[in-house]
Amino acid sequence: MCCTCFRILIKILSFYIFVLWPADPTHVIGLYPDLLPSDYRKQLHYPNPLPSLSGAELEKAHLALIDYLTQKRSHLVKQLNDTSPSTTSPLMEGTPTIKSRKKLLQIIDTTLLKCYLHTNVALVSPLLRLENNHCHIEESEYVLKKSQKYSELIILYEKKGLHQKALQVLLDQSTKANSPLKGHERTVQYLQRLGSENLGIILEFSPWVLKICPEDGLKIFTEDLPEVETLPRDKVLQFLKEGFVELAVPYLEHIIYVWDEKGPEFHNVLIQLYLSRVQGLMKQYLNSLPEGVSAVPAGQEQGELGEFRNKLLSFLDISTSYEPARLISDFPFDGLLEERALLLGRMGKHEQALFIYVHVLSDTRMAEEYCHRHYNSSVEGNKDVYLSLLRMYLSPPDAHCLGPIKMELTEPQANLQAALHVLELHHSKLNTTKAMNLLPANTQIQEIKVFLESVLEEKAQMKRCNQVLKSLLQAEFLRVQEERIFHQQVKCVITEEKTCRVCKKKIGNSAFARYPNGVVVHYFCCRDRSVCPTEQ
Repeated sequence: MCCTCFRILIKILSFYIFVLWPADPTHVIGLYPDLLPSDYRKQLHYPNPLPSLSGAELEKAHLALIDYLTQKRSHLVKQLNDTSPSTTSPLMEGTPTIKSRKKLLQIIDTTLLKCYLHTNVALVSPLLRLENNHCHIEESEYVLKKSQKYSELIILYEKKGLHQKALQVLLDQSTKANSPLKGHERTVQYLQRLGSENLGIILEFSPWVLKICPEDGLKIFTEDLPEVETLPRDKVLQFLKEGFVELAVPYLEHIIYVWDEKGPEFHNVLIQLYLSRVQGLMKQYLNSLPEGVSAVPAGQEQGELGEFRNKLLSFLDISTSYEPARLISDFPFDGLLEERALLLGRMGKHEQALFIYVHVLSDTRMAEEYCHRHYNSSVEGNKDVYLSLLRMYLSPPDAHCLGPIKMELTEPQANLQAALHVLELHHSKLNTTKAMNLLPANTQIQEIKVFLESVLEEKAQMKRCNQVLKSLLQAEFLRVQEERIFHQQVKCVITEEKTCRVCKKKIGNSAFARYPNGVVVHYFCCRDRSVCPTEQ
């Protein structure tokens, strides 16, 4: 039992002598087979022939070497920024040593990688993920491929910035049935981490994912990660439009609705893509209608047409970033009139928009909703929008006001009843004088009785409110006058003998300050207006 303890003690002491002795680590590594490049190992000389290790003995030897190299590595990392060369000694006189700490760390890390592959594969990934990992790329690449450790190989490539190599491995492994990297998920995750500085690589390796799984592929450009959100959106959009146009719409919807993108160019393109989709589906829909059957109202169509048309109408209504003047020429003159009306309204051309609602679509409800959206008493172009609606009912312009529209339209007719309805419901938003001047000369008083009563009642109420306000203002005026008189009654006499309470010098002709209790001080002696200086 004592002999066994003695042998264990000798081994422990031998190991620590090795660690503390400044021997060149490469000479220690050379004691093991297949850990150093053969050309370099041939240059190393040892006093005795090296033993042949295998099986359990080799594994134990590897574990001992791991402990030794881990300690040596920690020591070298601390001295990495030291400018003086490494002081290492050969195991045998005349054998060359390595002076560069970086070179030594490269050999140590690469050797640790090989040892972990022989003893504990779970430690390979943590080693490769170290920020100061110095593994030799080609040698590490060779041993990882030989061991078929492709996940670890990806980590090596990523840490060394070899993203194209990593992505090529992921692509090659994606179709192999038994590979842990099978599928496209790892490629998506890898591309999401690259950031804008590697946009070219992202655009190079994303197409195969976009083709086999568009939904997951789109996440490369829409995942809520800082690296993804900061990608140049104009270049991503151009890439999608050129090769995957069906994904351009969900991409734009994401950056606008989720990331709150306000750039007019993105809003314009989304409208154009919606329009293109709607026009293609609209042709199919109109051709499928039986003879004599009219199309349903905008947005109420079945299937994709209704979905995309609703999106288009809604976006034209809520977005404030698109450029209507640039877009209106894209909209046809023989259809999509609801969309054209929204664009005209955004351009401030209310009469043309209202003409479409009233005399083309014959929808008075939509006309009133339009006025409700645009009315603003403080904006010059929008405060008379209800007056424009009234004019559209009573004195409709010619259809040519819309421009070169390619539709057969009947001559617009006046609609007195609709005009009277507007007068009754929206009298508070109308200029009474201008509205009365628009009415036909033969209009009966009885027809506008409700309107006149509402206007008179409103004016009377306004008069009463103004009278109350006038009385309140008069009372406030009298109170202020009273306060002014009170303060003006107070006088302050500065005699030749009057002295400053603070500095005790005479006030004389200097600027002074007076506290409410009558104390007078020099202006520059008045440090705190709210605290009166006391007698000392």
